[in-house]
This record gives sequence, structure tokens and C-alpha cells, in this order.
Amino acid sequence: MATFVLVHGAWGGGWEWRWVRAGLRSAGHEVFTPTLTGLGERAHLISPGVGLSTHIEDVTAVIESEELTDVVLCGQSSGGMVVTGVADRDPERIAHVAYLDALVPSDGQSMVDLIPSDLIGPALDRARTEGDGYRVPCPFDDEPGMPVELFRWYRPKMTDHPVGAFEEPIRLTGRGDAIPRTYIRCRQGSEVVIPSAELARRRGWRYVEIEGPHDVQVVNPEAVVAVLLSIL
Repeated sequence: MATFVLVHGAWGGGWEWRWVRAGLRSAGHEVFTPTLTGLGERAHLISPGVGLSTHIEDVTAVIESEELTDVVLCGQSSGGMVVTGVADRDPERIAHVAYLDALVPSDGQSMVDLIPSDLIGPALDRARTEGDGYRVPCPFDDEPGMPVELFRWYRPKMTDHPVGAFEEPIRLTGRGDAIPRTYIRCRQGSEVVIPSAELARRRGWRYVEIEGPHDVQVVNPEAVVAVLLSIL
């Protein structure tokens, strides 16, 4: 039996992993899908003090309090920022890190550094005009590649995202650099993550492509389950 910890992306929550979680559990594995502070069912905890370091601590705390070891840690989209920090903070407990169409930061980088200004700029502007300066409203009116009926289920669950998680730079010591890594690129995924995918290939990580849009964990969970199981 393996242990998976799956980390969602911006505006999301642990709920996004329900079908991936079910697939992994049906194969006999243990799965944790924490929701980051200020999001999903924890949206009431959003505040100006919530940032990337808060989210890294969220996941680290789950791993430590549950006494997990040999963890396969997977982050989707902006969850790549979080899992990178967790692996650096607690490398002894992590067996493998997977990035699902995710951002891959280097020391000192924030999400603002990794997302094109024409996309991140309007989001931050909305935080100032609509989110009291610390909440980034979800900008999506549709999701390319997601069926309309599925999107109608998906969109109401999205919540404002803490602006600090976009702006706070990650601080890395290099302690987790030796952990094996896999980059999972969605063939119909986000162009925002292309530089991160290319960085992963340059670093010699295992690289896998799967069919599906950026939120493939919702649209094609079977493909995600298959890749995660192949890591074992």
C-alpha cells in the first residue's frame, strides 16, 4: 500500500480530487486531499495573512500529524508551488513528487513571476477592486475542454484565492532536490505551465503526457490515476 497526498490548485479545494481519490483507494492505497487555508470548505479562514507559506504549512502539518512516510506528493496547477515547498521542508517523508500540469518554482520565485503579466495583472487588479485587497475572485466563466454539465457542477465550488499565495516568493534550501520527480503534462492543458514543463525536462525528471485539459483530475481522472500508480 502506498500513500498519496494530492494538492489542488488556485480557487479550488480537496473536493476536486474525489474521482482520483476513489480510483487510488480502490487500488488499495491511502489518499489525503487537504484543502488549503482560505479555500473550499475552509474559505471562511481567508485573511490578509494567508500566503504561500501558510499553504506549505497546511500540507506539511497533514503529513506530520498523520505520521505519513514514503509519500507520493502531487500538486496540480499552482499546487506545484506548494508541493515544492513541502518537499524542501520535509524531504525525509517524501518518496516522490509529481506535478500535474503545474508550476515549478525556483528559489525566490512567486506565482506572479511564473504567470504572464497579461493574465496575473487583471487577477491582482480584481483583488484590489473586488476582493478587499487580499482576495482574488475566481475569473473563470468556462473551462476549455470541460463539458458544460461538468462545469456547472465545478464552478460553484470555486472560491476566492488569497492574494498572498500569488505574491509570496518561495524559499528553498535545496534539501528536497534529490527526491525523484515526475512532470505530468496535459496535452490540452494550460499554456501557462509550458515553461515549467520545459524546466522539468531539462532537469531530467520523468515526463509523461496525458489526454485532457488543465483540470484533468476532474475531466479524465482515470488517466491521472494510471500515471500516479505507474510511479509506484
